[in-house]
Amino acid sequence: MFLYHASKEIVEFPEVRKTRYTKDFSWGFYCTNKFEQAVRWANRGEGIPIVNTYNYEPDKTLSILKFEKMTEEWLDFITKCRRGGTHRYDIVEGPMLMIQYGIM
Repeated sequence: MFLYHASKEIVEFPEVRKTRYTKDFSWGFYCTNKFEQAVRWANRGEGIPIVNTYNYEPDKTLSILKFEKMTEEWLDFITKCRRGGTHRYDIVEGPMLMIQYGIM
């Protein structure tokens, strides 16, 4: 399966970087399986857009949380993460909340 990461630079070796604020699924290396979505994200802001492509092989030893759709549980999880909460999962998969800083 191919995953795509939008950036302004080539990211050969993905790494998790803690930033001054947390995002929907807390700190992490955010990717999408939709190329067109990655292109849209890469084109935001200044700089030359780059879509990094990775061949991901699922690993059953990883702890994975998957939200199939937007639910109350999904929203509670995102709210907790955006408020600085962390979680125990290696991978979190699901819809992104499109409000940049609306939940606090």
